[in-house]
Amino acid sequence: MTPDASDAALVDGFGRQISYLRLSVTDRCDLRCGYCLPRGFKGGEAPGDWLSFAEIVRVVGAFTALGVRHVRLTGGEPLMRRGLPDLAASLAALPGLDDLSISSNCTRMAAFAEPLRRAGVRRLNVSLDSLRPEVFRAITGGRLAQVLVGIEAAREAGLAPIRVNTVVMRGVNDDEIEDILAYCIARGFTLRLIETMPMGAGRLATPAHYLALEEVRRRLARRFDLSPDLIQGGGPARYDRVADSETRIGFITPISRHFCATCNRVRLAVDGTLHLCLGQEGAYPLRALLRAGLDETELATHLRRAIALKPKRHLLRERLGQVGRSLSAIGG
Repeated sequence: MTPDASDAALVDGFGRQISYLRLSVTDRCDLRCGYCLPRGFKGGEAPGDWLSFAEIVRVVGAFTALGVRHVRLTGGEPLMRRGLPDLAASLAALPGLDDLSISSNCTRMAAFAEPLRRAGVRRLNVSLDSLRPEVFRAITGGRLAQVLVGIEAAREAGLAPIRVNTVVMRGVNDDEIEDILAYCIARGFTLRLIETMPMGAGRLATPAHYLALEEVRRRLARRFDLSPDLIQGGGPARYDRVADSETRIGFITPISRHFCATCNRVRLAVDGTLHLCLGQEGAYPLRALLRAGLDETELATHLRRAIALKPKRHLLRERLGQVGRSLSAIGG
């Protein structure tokens, strides 16, 4: 039995309709980004505690029956989950799902771009925090050249739009944002700059590395002709169009100018925990319920109960450096 169509909407206690699910398919990653993984991170959940593909499809199907229209595959690094194109194909076939996208570091994208496109993935967000090989390695521990090859493979496979996500860190990469924007302009990519969020125990997730993006925007405006713009499905970013190009630049400002009033998303971790806010600790465990044999009506009821617990706003600004949960634990 599925929820009645008249009830097919997830609305939290503050009137926000939840239409976007970020789905972490693994907590493993082949990079070690200093703002994401805690110091000394050795691993995550045991694979036996991961949701199976069948469980994932069931939960996502329950979400789409309740009005969720956009699912983004995340990790860790989602391409580390074996058989991911098969899962993507099953999700893309769900009734009501309009948009299946992926966030990736693109280290493995050269092998997966075509299979993902055939499976129904349409859009890509790629993490790219530096175009300087030595800085990229210092931030991530990885090889920049491998990532750039993966991004090009995604473009050739037809994944579009491609959005480059750059976490701006004072004293680390804040002096090369103009170069990253020029890279995006040359390829028709969208650039999204993200304020460092001082949460978890990552070596770069500290207040010392935080930089308000309004300062960065003023600097960019001295070199590039920027004008305010809107972008469909642009999420929490505030966008400018770069004159004489197809490129937009988005500013995601969870600290300096939060966007909680329009938050339409929740995050499902690989262990079946539903996280209701990136910057608060509240969560709703689903794995044990799924494995206890609840039916579809009961699952829908639990999803509604969870959404009712979504807080009005995060407290990242008030609690700089005090939110203990790392980004790697919940899919960013």
